[in-house]
Amino acid sequence: MKRLCSAILVLLSLGYSLTTEAKNVVNLAIEQRPLYKRDYYLHELLAAALRAGNYQAEINEVLVHPHQQRTLLMLDAKQADIFWSMTSPEREHLAIAVPVPLFKGYIGKRALLTKRAFLPLFESVKTKQDLAPLTAIQGHDWPDTKILAQNGLTVRPLANYQAMFSLVIRGRVDYFPRSFIEVISELEQVKSDELVIVPNLYISYPTAFYFFVSNHRPELAEVLMKGLTTMKSTGEFEQLFASYFAEDLAKLPFKESEAREIKLDNDYFQPQKKEP
Repeated sequence: MKRLCSAILVLLSLGYSLTTEAKNVVNLAIEQRPLYKRDYYLHELLAAALRAGNYQAEINEVLVHPHQQRTLLMLDAKQADIFWSMTSPEREHLAIAVPVPLFKGYIGKRALLTKRAFLPLFESVKTKQDLAPLTAIQGHDWPDTKILAQNGLTVRPLANYQAMFSLVIRGRVDYFPRSFIEVISELEQVKSDELVIVPNLYISYPTAFYFFVSNHRPELAEVLMKGLTTMKSTGEFEQLFASYFAEDLAKLPFKESEAREIKLDNDYFQPQKKEP
């Protein structure tokens, strides 16, 4: 009887061990700031990509300081497994980029937020030379900051994301470039009548927003690549994107026949023909 009980305990212990080992945990870095529609989309996309890649896992959120470069260093230090970010050669060195553009290129199309009283400043702007005398604000560690500076635009770097909106409202800077998929939800969150999108004028540059995976979890990067590729082939990716952003994109104040697009160069984007 004692042998039977011992055998049962061993089997139960073995079964518990196998169950524990079979349950994968993915530590997702989440910035400590107000969350926007794009954050909820990325979280849902991550879960869907893991399912499509046949990878059963529990997503564990790890709160991090809103400092993108520091978070990517955390991936290298095994303090987190995955983060989402705009790409750059430096970031692709710090972690494994999963080369599927999560925002379909819209991250590189930038509406210009400005103070309502400053709208006349942009009426005659048609080129980046026209835009250069005006001052933009961007995150001090964002790839966008280097891109704007590379193109001869005046840009003020700042660490505090929320404060950037306040500086625009107070007229301390002239404009704040925000991506097409972010700007509407940000305006809804900030709720200021003084903050507006410059109509029929935007800047654009080639770039992409990727999942970045710790160099210590290469199998996770492979799973996400497989899952995202599958979602694109079945149409699930497009459906999810449209469910979050189709209405916001339609609200942008750009008329196809009147909108002025200022194209910028981006020497920091090197896709190397690796995107599917």
